[in-house]
Amino acid sequence: SYNGNILVNAMTVGIADKDKIFTSAAAGIGNKVVYVGAKTGRDGIHGATMASAEFDEEAENLRPTVQVGDPFTEKLLLEACLELMAQDVIIAIQDMGAAGLTSSSVEMADKGNVGVLLNLDNVPQREANMLPYEMMLSESQERMLMVLKPEGEAIATKIFKKWGLDIAVIGEIIETNNLQLQWHGEIVCDLPIAPMVSASPLYDRPYDIVNTTPIKDSAIVVDKNWQDILWGLLTSANLSSRNWISEQYDFLIGGHTICPPGSDAAVIEVKGKNKALALSSDCTPRYCLANPVLGGQQAVVENWRNLISVGATPIAITNNLNFGNPEKPHIMGQMVGAIQGMGDACAYLDFPVISGNVSLYNETNGDAIMPTPVIGGVGLIDDIDTIPYAGFYNDGDDIFLLGDIGHGHLQSTRYQEYCHGMHDGDAPDINLQKEKTIGQYILRLIAQHYIISVHDISAGGLAVALAQCCLRGRFGAVITLPKTDRAYHQLLFGEDQGRYIITSQHRKDIEKSCANDNIPLLFLGQCQGDMLIIDNAPPISIEALRQQNNDFLYDYMDDGY
Repeated sequence: SYNGNILVNAMTVGIADKDKIFTSAAAGIGNKVVYVGAKTGRDGIHGATMASAEFDEEAENLRPTVQVGDPFTEKLLLEACLELMAQDVIIAIQDMGAAGLTSSSVEMADKGNVGVLLNLDNVPQREANMLPYEMMLSESQERMLMVLKPEGEAIATKIFKKWGLDIAVIGEIIETNNLQLQWHGEIVCDLPIAPMVSASPLYDRPYDIVNTTPIKDSAIVVDKNWQDILWGLLTSANLSSRNWISEQYDFLIGGHTICPPGSDAAVIEVKGKNKALALSSDCTPRYCLANPVLGGQQAVVENWRNLISVGATPIAITNNLNFGNPEKPHIMGQMVGAIQGMGDACAYLDFPVISGNVSLYNETNGDAIMPTPVIGGVGLIDDIDTIPYAGFYNDGDDIFLLGDIGHGHLQSTRYQEYCHGMHDGDAPDINLQKEKTIGQYILRLIAQHYIISVHDISAGGLAVALAQCCLRGRFGAVITLPKTDRAYHQLLFGEDQGRYIITSQHRKDIEKSCANDNIPLLFLGQCQGDMLIIDNAPPISIEALRQQNNDFLYDYMDDGY
């Protein structure tokens, strides 16, 4: 569904001193508005509206809206801004993002309840004869807008010239609460700011939350060897190794990456501390399509589990809401349902949404993307020495399933997709109380040094999770599954939520603790050898599986590109 509207969602995380946080609220009548960074060009004009427009056969005409990025200049700009921030002369600062100079200037003025006068003749330009309309809507990259204290202009000029960047006074703060634009000696724009920002229209569009009709999980089961299905899942586009991507880049940047690619969450050490940040981004669009409310909840709890799995206490999330045309009631219903589900999960887990953005109208010739509310989460690890491994690490460690064995949910799963070429039926149920209780319990076991490795069970179910633990670790496993009244494939591939695979050398302590706290726990087997053996079935070679799991994307990209 993304072929016509390719999504690229990126999350950036930084660390700031709490007493040195800069805001974007302009203040001080007469204070100067300063432009810094790269020059303004015509690239990116209408980029914000292009990001929220349906594509059709005329989409090629939108190519000029694409911004041209320069990472080297961006790095210079970041360093220069940090150096100026240390001088205590900045009143307000904001990057020029969507809608460029327009959004940055009016948002800063609105937050400060002031007006702004800009002289566009002073805007650094890299193209000739640019019109005010073009300068105000350009989304050229590597640019910032600042309001400086009176003594700050000379200091800022010295710093930005040292870094080889443009700096120009392009305006000042005024009392009118209007945006005024001066060009060639004339006022060419005089607009009230409030209708563009805080008093902008609030739409209450009609919506219809459409849930897919549930089907029997047992009806999805196919008469096929489960090992063939496991191999097929782990050597497919959706569950193959991403090493083709990560091995092209230095993921150790500065030597601060603790957990390598392939872990449930990235872990980056905090310099000079024994602490680390855990980062994860998650969404399961097929669940959101099947049931927007449950899909929104699942995106949050999957992120929660991934942070928990590396020993991090979840702190907060950002969301990136990618949907089709909200003027269509069923698309608006996807948004309403997903946001409701995310809100319910965040409130219960004390996992607040602190930022986010949207990308709407993601449709090509009337066909929308699947609803894709991507969650980016951050967690804190207080002691990096307690971080558990991502896979089976020690010979002889006991393997447990922490959480319910599950009902064998196969609707809208990777199993259904692989075996039937489709995803249909409802999303899996979410029990927020169990998610919170079990997640906090795992953090307690990690702090007590009872856990060696943790991996949450998600796409592909228990069988895929066990194989992934083998692939990420140093040993295979011998597993015995419980007898249940559901089909064996449901037990192996059901995507029931709220479950983890853990390993430990403290079996008696964990079993006693779980019994006392009424935490569901199931002993599965032990780490050993170089094979995955489940219920005495023929052994699966971990090395052979690793090779094929790793090779898929390399072969695919070689064949296609």
